[in-house]
Amino acid sequence: MSSSPSARLAAVATAALITLSVPVLPAQTAVAAQPGPAAAAASAAVPSAGRGPLDRAALRGSLDAFHKAGMYGAYSAVRDGSAQWRGATGFADIVSRRPMGPNFEHRVGSITKTFTAVAVLQQARAGRIDLDAPVGRYLPDLVPGERGRQVTVRMLLNHTSGIADYVLPAFPGILENPGKALDENRLRRIAPEELVRLGLAAPPVAERGTHAYSNTNYILAGLLLERVTGEKAEAYITRNVIRKAGLRHTYFPSSPTLKGPHARMYESFFGLIDPPRDYSVTDMSWAGTAGALVSTTSDLNDFYRALLGGRLLGAAELRAMKTTVPAYETPPGEEPRMRYGLGIYTLQMRSGGWYWGHDGGVFGAGTWALSTEDGRRQVAVGYNLMKYQRFDEQGRPLPDPITDALYAHVDGALAGTPAPARGAVAGPGAQAVPGLPIGPDALHQESLR
Repeated sequence: MSSSPSARLAAVATAALITLSVPVLPAQTAVAAQPGPAAAAASAAVPSAGRGPLDRAALRGSLDAFHKAGMYGAYSAVRDGSAQWRGATGFADIVSRRPMGPNFEHRVGSITKTFTAVAVLQQARAGRIDLDAPVGRYLPDLVPGERGRQVTVRMLLNHTSGIADYVLPAFPGILENPGKALDENRLRRIAPEELVRLGLAAPPVAERGTHAYSNTNYILAGLLLERVTGEKAEAYITRNVIRKAGLRHTYFPSSPTLKGPHARMYESFFGLIDPPRDYSVTDMSWAGTAGALVSTTSDLNDFYRALLGGRLLGAAELRAMKTTVPAYETPPGEEPRMRYGLGIYTLQMRSGGWYWGHDGGVFGAGTWALSTEDGRRQVAVGYNLMKYQRFDEQGRPLPDPITDALYAHVDGALAGTPAPARGAVAGPGAQAVPGLPIGPDALHQESLR
């Protein structure tokens, strides 16, 4: 490995797949799974841990600890039934020292995938989409040949298609000089069909039938939605998902700027952009139906409560959404503590509870939203410094107090008790789920082991 610190960091990033999501797991270690209706027969409907009432002082303390650990700024919304708490900490602008606000708009990245999956499942309920039909039936021009015949709609939604991610090829030179690549492409418009072409041309990272997170899957899902509805996917999702859920501050951006009050969004790219730069003004066509949505933490809690409560999908479609595949490989006899459904996952936190939701990361902004299965207890948190993690000369993650503090806040908010500061999984001496210690905007970490 090169003796240059920047070259070593670039080498780490070269083997990493930058996604729009947080706790996505290593593509090379994902376990094979059958993507059909009987996939793992598991909706992971495991009871969550016992919960106490909202402890507002503890929530304030753990959110402030996230900022003190090194996060520039963050905001959080926590609910237990009708009881609510919202808070903000740190800075929306590190130059002017403008404070964060609890109601700020935020780019929520791959949380968009849950919205897109809901829209596709609505069309499945209407009989216009068959989840187990090949994608080539609907998009023969975009996904021809064997892939078009073998990849099903369900495989797109649970990331078992074997189709590679487009993000790295969409930003030429990003591994060598990420600041330059992001600056040059900040206002670039890119068509979803081009994103699909880039993903299909990239080498597959896993065999078909194996969970391997790829944003290309959800760009295809959006194009499929357009083909069967005859309208733009963003327009359909806005009318039939966002408005149906009663969300007032969630939208697909029509310009590179956000409409309402928001924070600056700083990207570090593991120290290769130093000091971190603000990418709050960015054309999000590169993310589309995989990750372009803007929302607020309160709106995200409203959305997941409506979804899990059965207000957006029929019972059969919600069951399909919650039918999961293992998100990473485990040793024989060990059950995974994260499973991926159709645009939603279930995750066991260190305090023992299982929760449903998703996360998202774009350049400069991270978001995480989790709920109990009944949607009663919820947390959504957003923050404005990304890829803050650092690595040693061998590419191994260094101690990460920022991510530790993030998990402590989220776990404590859901469990109702102060949470341990490290890891996501339960049990004495338990190891964190692969991918999770890297935190939001996770890496495929084959070079980090």
